[in-house]
Amino acid sequence: MKFRLVMILLVISSMLLAACGQKEIKDALNWEAADFSAVNQDNKAVGLKDLKGKIWIADFIFTSCADVCPPMTANMTKLQKMVKDEGLKNVEFVSFSVDPTVDSPEALTRYANQFGADFSNWTFLTGYSQQFIEGYAMKTFKTLVKKPQNENQVIHQTYVYLVGPDGKIKKSYNLYKDVPFDEMIQDIKILQ
Repeated sequence: MKFRLVMILLVISSMLLAACGQKEIKDALNWEAADFSAVNQDNKAVGLKDLKGKIWIADFIFTSCADVCPPMTANMTKLQKMVKDEGLKNVEFVSFSVDPTVDSPEALTRYANQFGADFSNWTFLTGYSQQFIEGYAMKTFKTLVKKPQNENQVIHQTYVYLVGPDGKIKKSYNLYKDVPFDEMIQDIKILQ
């Protein structure tokens, strides 16, 4: 009886220790991030290779957005500051423009500066076609991007995505309202 009790305690202890050292996101999506070719706010070429081995947080915005993009970008700025304050390293922020014909590198720079974005680890992307970003968003991030003809507003969702150093999308979160900042920080720490 005593032996059995000791064995049960050992098993429970092992399980607890394993859980404490958890290094994986629970229920990870594990969608493979596809390659892309874009230019950033400095008009420099950027592709998936530039994010290899890094944790990155991606969203979809546009500079003339009339409703959800300003709060999303403000929330991304807050998350960027939290990451810095926590001392988390090797974390990049990536904002894909969903209106690339309007969002030039200069327009993205002006937009980002309004929110106090730190360009040292936050890249704003454009330089691809509307067709590309609509297909890329759906194929890679399983999210809708659509610019109706003769409209100046782009339809898109308000998610932000956590991508691991292995290049796989781990999780999505709402970046518009009730943003789970603490959960995102914890998930980033798991991937560190």
